[in-house]
Amino acid sequence: MTTEDVSFPAENGEPVAGRWFLPEGEPVGVVAIAPAMAMPMRFYRHLAAWLADRGLAVLTFSYRGSEPELYGPMRDSAATALDWYHDAEVAAGHARARADVLGVPLSWVGHSFGGQSLGFLSDVGVDACVMVASGTGWRGKAAPMIKRWSPLLWRAIAPVAIAAVGYYPGRRLRILDDLPGGVMRQWGRWCLHRDYLFSEHPELRDRFAKVQTPVTAFWTADDELISPESIRYWSKEFPNADVELVEMRAADHGLARIGHSGFFRPKRAILWEQLLLPRLATATPAR
Repeated sequence: MTTEDVSFPAENGEPVAGRWFLPEGEPVGVVAIAPAMAMPMRFYRHLAAWLADRGLAVLTFSYRGSEPELYGPMRDSAATALDWYHDAEVAAGHARARADVLGVPLSWVGHSFGGQSLGFLSDVGVDACVMVASGTGWRGKAAPMIKRWSPLLWRAIAPVAIAAVGYYPGRRLRILDDLPGGVMRQWGRWCLHRDYLFSEHPELRDRFAKVQTPVTAFWTADDELISPESIRYWSKEFPNADVELVEMRAADHGLARIGHSGFFRPKRAILWEQLLLPRLATATPAR
């Protein structure tokens, strides 16, 4: 396996950073991994390398403004949550171009916020999608603790913190991670509304309805952030896609727990083998 650092232009021409994980031989498919909110692209390197060892060319990428070492000081970022969806769109286009050159299919693996971005990819031509812990951000369908305390975060803690330091200092607050102020503010407005992003952009429902990509939505009962109802609620936003809901039961795979992000940790690689790999689109059976 080899890696290749790349960048590709966002809608406004700013660069979006990415990294390819490439197999030794000819790839049997291309996979793009879309990160969750406040997750750096390096978090997905273990899965990307594992898939590359099985013959897939894998793109990881980072939303604009999300990682200071890539984009500069977070307080200088003007990015919004909607911008990050469009970053996912251009990343998918970049991956699609490589898949077309290779003559192989493209799969989209989206973690939480990254899975939501499928609605922006209707014109890209994704052959398969796997959403992991990807439900609606609306607090009404969140896990009980999040449902109870999130209004305090969105209406008080986050605005005060952003005003004080110029971005959301989640790492210091131990609530999420650092985020650009514009992303956190817009995402907060969405999370407080039952229509989530459609509360500000109702025109996007038509775009989501165009998605016909086969989707597998993985969820687990021990997710600390979102509920099973959240997964089902969000799946209905893709009325013309065939959505398979799959519960990941930790005990069925010899695991103690999975949680919201545990699927992507190397100690849960048994889930990659048994659940993920069979659902990715490949030109020939993965070796």
